[in-house]
Amino acid sequence: MSAITLSLIGYIVFKPKWREYQRKKIKSQPFPKSWRSILRKNVPYFYRMPAHLQLQLKQHILVFLAEKRFYGFEGIEINDEIRVTIASQACLLLLNRKTDYYPKLQSIYVYPAAFITNHQGVDAAGVLQSQHRVLSGESWELGKVILSWKDAHEGAKDYLDGQNVVIHEFAHQLDQETGAANGAPFLRHNNRDCWSKVLSDEFEKLRQQALKQEDSLLDHYGATNPAEFFAVASEVFFEQPQLMFSRHPQLYNQLKGFYQVSPSDWQ
Repeated sequence: MSAITLSLIGYIVFKPKWREYQRKKIKSQPFPKSWRSILRKNVPYFYRMPAHLQLQLKQHILVFLAEKRFYGFEGIEINDEIRVTIASQACLLLLNRKTDYYPKLQSIYVYPAAFITNHQGVDAAGVLQSQHRVLSGESWELGKVILSWKDAHEGAKDYLDGQNVVIHEFAHQLDQETGAANGAPFLRHNNRDCWSKVLSDEFEKLRQQALKQEDSLLDHYGATNPAEFFAVASEVFFEQPQLMFSRHPQLYNQLKGFYQVSPSDWQ
């Protein structure tokens, strides 16, 4: 066996251990006082959480900001307020379970407000079409999340409306860890058959409500496809947990099993 092969094997074997060691060191660092001020000002839900989850979240924020890179567009300058506000919401989805911190994600692109995307696709007639869409967030399977700072900021401050673009896009990132987003993230604690049945049933209910233009707790955008349903349901799970538990108890319990937290118990 060549030295190069041995080196490659050693790298593959020890890289996860080295990364875990580095993350442990980062978590042991003090959480900057200025960052605590940002949480106090921009992320009010943080102070509803139990103390042990607050500590976990701060440690996750430290690691997240050490590993991910932020880039500003259309004149926005990245600062700690932007980084900490977005990271705190992204890391909310990682509590109480083993995490690799969105392993496919490298960069967060931040625009001042909603941005225009241009996607090409083939329509029903087989014709290549260019589609322009105005978005507040977008999650790519490989490498990046794109966010509107206006929407990310407002979503953190108003944590009771059931709408949060950061939670939405990072739920997609969790979903995309298993491949293309399809509403079936990697399930450690859930029974996959039960998850599939509950989310499929709830998705169909929302689809029918959307077709009939009936009011629903979940945004009708979640009826687009199972991936969007999972992301929309995640928003409501964290921001309107009591209502979800009351109106959709089975869905709440599936998300509770996946996220390993119960926001309805937070005061």
